[in-house]
Amino acid sequence: MKVAVQCESPLLQRSLELFLEGHLSSLKQCDVVIRDKKIIDSYHSLYISENADSDVKKPFSRSQLFLALENFYKKLEGMENIQDYEEEVEDSQTKDFSLLESRIEQLTDEYKKNLLNTIKAFYE
Repeated sequence: MKVAVQCESPLLQRSLELFLEGHLSSLKQCDVVIRDKKIIDSYHSLYISENADSDVKKPFSRSQLFLALENFYKKLEGMENIQDYEEEVEDSQTKDFSLLESRIEQLTDEYKKNLLNTIKAFYE
């Protein structure tokens, strides 16, 4: 388990670092990032707060933190592999773009034909 901690609260930051002493990693090499600020775009973040929508609700114990991390890893295993998930997202975006590209080419060809027909009709 590779975990990075990125908190605005220095007290929470240090507490989490002590709890996760053997599991800390850099942001680039980690599997999960624990934050005290919710980031919507990040699917590998664990959110700690007093709010009801948080993954770990404050105050928490070390065992509650590890249970939340364990549940999070189970959820990641459901995706099988993070890289496969990212490739799937990229492929779907590429497919959508190719569909748009083909539609634009079709409309451009139609416009070109109509323009040429108009010019031919003018000169005849």
